[in-house]
Amino acid sequence: MPAPMADPRPQRALRLACGVALGTALGFGLALPLPFLTPLLVLVLLALSNQPLGLQGGLRLLLVVALTCGSGLLLSPLLRHSPVSGVLLGALGLFFSFRFALRGGSGLLSNLLVIGLTMVSAAGTTSLALGQEVVAALCKAVLLTTLCVAVSHWLFPEPAGLAPAAKAAAMGHARASWIALRAMLVVLPAWLLALIDPASYMPLVMKSANLGQQVCGTSARDAGRELLGSTLLGGALAIAFWALLSILPHLWLFFLLMLLFALLLARRLYQLVANRLSPGFWLNTCVTLIILLGQSVQDSASGKDVYTAFAIRMGLFILVTLYACAAVYLIDLRANTSNEESPC
Repeated sequence: MPAPMADPRPQRALRLACGVALGTALGFGLALPLPFLTPLLVLVLLALSNQPLGLQGGLRLLLVVALTCGSGLLLSPLLRHSPVSGVLLGALGLFFSFRFALRGGSGLLSNLLVIGLTMVSAAGTTSLALGQEVVAALCKAVLLTTLCVAVSHWLFPEPAGLAPAAKAAAMGHARASWIALRAMLVVLPAWLLALIDPASYMPLVMKSANLGQQVCGTSARDAGRELLGSTLLGGALAIAFWALLSILPHLWLFFLLMLLFALLLARRLYQLVANRLSPGFWLNTCVTLIILLGQSVQDSASGKDVYTAFAIRMGLFILVTLYACAAVYLIDLRANTSNEESPC
């Protein structure tokens, strides 16, 4: 009689929590220019794939990051000298990036393309040197991400004998185009604000890019609960996290708290704690938590008023989330109307 197959979900939850906590400790401990990028990339990689990355995979990912995010630098001169044409070209690039993932392409590659077209192009519009610094920060984050993913898989490997996960079916052309359009419209306002002031609105761009990915799998009926609910929960967890970290501001406590909070979310993401919410809800909650905490730590290090900055940033996150909910509802309404009017 064959032995029962081991449940891989506990290992996956521990792997994700360990990887995110390790990425947080390395990103902030080494004082990288954008330290929250490392745990964000680790989170995305471990959530999208249950297979180890390996050295060759890490080098390939580094090359992909350099090429995709470097594409934003090519857009920067056009945005400086011909803003309307540059914005239209960037919007078109965002549309095809989201559509690529919906049609069965790599979700990670789509994420990187969106980052390149938004964060890098916005920084490069201010100055080419700043854009190059963002690309360099992304490349450093990828190297650390490769290490974190490898260590996490070594500590918590996949149970032997598991069948590979089935690839998601590609969406139809018309449906993919409508959903890619609404995802592009979600990201566009934050990107336009970042073109004016990249330093102030870079976290908002990261949040909008994440919302753009999330609306690709959200219906109009569930948009409020999925998008706004996860944003508010992420903000509440960030407040609780900061209150605990304020007791003893130390990197080790930062690591342990991130391990705890990420594990609480990962257990729900993998349904170890039964709930009716989608994995995207818990993933977006964790992304919001990491972005808010990362910016608060940087605000504290630079001597800014952490609480005022957090309140403003959280308010912007809620506004862009409400806008995303409205975009999902209106685009879905238009898509359904078009389907009803089309001949059979």
